Amino acid sequence: MIYLCRHGQTFHNREGRMQGQTESDLTPLGRAQAGAMGALLASLIERPAEWRIVASPLRRARDTAETIAARLGLPVAFEDRLMEVSVGDWSNRLRDDVKRENPALLSDPEWAFRSPGGETYDDIMGRVSGWLAEQPPEPERRLIVVSHGIAGWMLRGAYAGLPREEVIALDTPQNAIFRLSGGAIERLACDPVAEPA
Repeated sequence: MIYLCRHGQTFHNREGRMQGQTESDLTPLGRAQAGAMGALLASLIERPAEWRIVASPLRRARDTAETIAARLGLPVAFEDRLMEVSVGDWSNRLRDDVKRENPALLSDPEWAFRSPGGETYDDIMGRVSGWLAEQPPEPERRLIVVSHGIAGWMLRGAYAGLPREEVIALDTPQNAIFRLSGGAIERLACDPVAEPA
């Protein structure tokens, strides 16, 4: 089983900036979202010592994972292959500006893979699916994974063997956890009790 989490909201998320593999800190809401994920996982996992937490090393994922880990009393391991897609020259730019400068992207469902100097769909699917293939088989697999929006698409897609058009149509919530078990993917809502000011 894998519990898959996306990092909490960052300042770049709030501003509509493209993060890719650059750094941005969690907002107060993002920290509350991380806390809500930790609380939900603590209620779902009976024997935390049997589980491992693996996260992207990017700060937003690391901070989210460490919040969850503190709740469960577990260490965090980091894995570069779980990092977000690189958006190359578009890093730190406002998403609206990039789309305004590249009008053809507005109707392209794969626009995030078109950045100059960035990663393609196949690049990121290769690294994420390669990591997944190295994990213990079910039912021995007991993983909490903290990753990103597009990397999370890829992990869910690789797990379920989804075709490309279904992978890129997946959502990327920061207020939910996905349970990957028995070939199925289940969305578990975990909103913070109250949004901080």
